[in-house]
Formats: sequence, C-alpha cells, structure tokens
Amino acid sequence: QVHLVESGGGLVQAGGSLRLSCASAGSVYAMGWFRQAPGKERDFVVAIDYEGEKIYYEDAVKGRFTISRDNAKNAVYLHMTALRPEDTAIYYCAVSHPIARLRTGDIAYWGHGTQVTVSS
Repeated sequence: QVHLVESGGGLVQAGGSLRLSCASAGSVYAMGWFRQAPGKERDFVVAIDYEGEKIYYEDAVKGRFTISRDNAKNAVYLHMTALRPEDTAIYYCAVSHPIARLRTGDIAYWGHGTQVTVSS
C-alpha cells in the first residue's frame, strides 16, 4: 500500500501560480497528476517516470505547468503558472507502473486530492 499526501492547493487569481506537492510513504514508480472539475470526469494532466526522463503533458497545460520529482524524498511536484479559471479543479496525485498505465488512467494508488481554484 502506497499512501500519497498532496498539498499546495488554494485560491489564486487568473495569471497566478501555485505549486502542488505529493509525498509518498514509499518508493514509487511513475507519478503524475489528474484533475476533476465540478460535474466532469477526472482527466489526465501530466505524468513523469521514475528517472524523470519521460514526461507527458495534457495539451491544455503544456508550456504552463511543469512536473518534477525528488526520488530521495519520494515526492513529485507540479508548478502551475499562468493559471486560468478553467484550471479550477481538484488535483489528484497518482501512481502507477509503467508510465503508460498512468497516462491511460490505470492507477495503482490515488491521493485524496487538493483543491485549486482560479478566480477571473
């Protein structure tokens, strides 16, 4: 069992930035983030493999969001810039292996989520 704890969500104005963190209690493989807006399905945002060599972004966040990880801390981070109201959602940390499974939503472990709200 892998326990994931997210932090860093909050309220920000459009154009602002936030940094999300996800800490794992154990070693994990591919990590990433999904988000779920009110009344919508949970969608893929970004994924990174263990080595940090493979990174995949959903088109709407390319150039604005940056994922990174620190394997010594079993943590992954999501730096979000140029935030838009449509980025408002609950952001979930996700773990799976290999990264291809994570991209398709075949998730081994989910975090509980952290709310990101972007005001216009």
